[in-house]
Amino acid sequence: MIEAITLDQMRTLVAAVDEGSFSAAGRKIGRAQSVVSQTIAGLETQLKLRLFNREGRYPVPTEAGRVLAQEGRTVLRQAGQFRARARDLASGIEPEVSIAIDEMFPVEILTAAIADFSANFPDTLLRVQVEGLGAVIQPVLDKRCSIAVAAAAQLFSPELETTLLLSTRLTLVASPGHPLAMTFAPISMRQLSGHVQLVLADKSELSQGQQFGVIASKVWRLTDLGMKHAFLKAGLGWGSMPLPMVRADLANGNLIELDTERGVWEEGDQIRMSALHRRDFPPGPAGRWLIASLRDQAMKSSLSN
Repeated sequence: MIEAITLDQMRTLVAAVDEGSFSAAGRKIGRAQSVVSQTIAGLETQLKLRLFNREGRYPVPTEAGRVLAQEGRTVLRQAGQFRARARDLASGIEPEVSIAIDEMFPVEILTAAIADFSANFPDTLLRVQVEGLGAVIQPVLDKRCSIAVAAAAQLFSPELETTLLLSTRLTLVASPGHPLAMTFAPISMRQLSGHVQLVLADKSELSQGQQFGVIASKVWRLTDLGMKHAFLKAGLGWGSMPLPMVRADLANGNLIELDTERGVWEEGDQIRMSALHRRDFPPGPAGRWLIASLRDQAMKSSLSN
């Protein structure tokens, strides 16, 4: 019966087609030539098809033999994936890793870590969502994501385990045509307060009642960092941005760094990006590996800058 065809029969057929002879097929799969010949003959009887012409010195696959060998390769590959997934599950490797990423995290570090992750865990699916402020942390607290990479340390709760990945600077910027960019430096708190400040809004409720870096009395709140970046370049307000994200804009003059009076804006690195997970819901081997890769890639990036 066709239903009784085994993986061993398929493996033998594929080897015989690929290697060009039963003896070479036997060497490839570790079987005697006679066993290969008997297996192919049995398969032909079972399928009621002639898979090889045997008139010459070497058996030549028929059209049916070539077509079924191709199908056999697909089945064997899927069987290998099935075994690999079962092995991973038995060893505790997650079938899927879900991660929430702060939109301020450097994308080149993330993609480098993900590329390594894909090479080391090819059968583990990945789900990535990009958020800001508390909306990065909330999915981990709700157990909708196993890992987060977040910057809002003020919102971290005791139930979270944290791993520091990198620190970076927030710099105040405006477009060249903005009044603040043409103000004699250093700029005072009063001068900043007199113009629209663009700030990120939290889509979660974790930061309710809290303000982060708000100086101006007139504030426009945006839930997307890319939109904030575009508004800044369009001269619609001033605001803070991660320095790595605007370094090119500062170099080509699309944005101007604002020189403020001492004490108006915190100096040094204000953002500390950390990987987070719940203490009672830790990631498995694949998730832990991804966190380590993010840390390693962040370290390489800091050394090269």
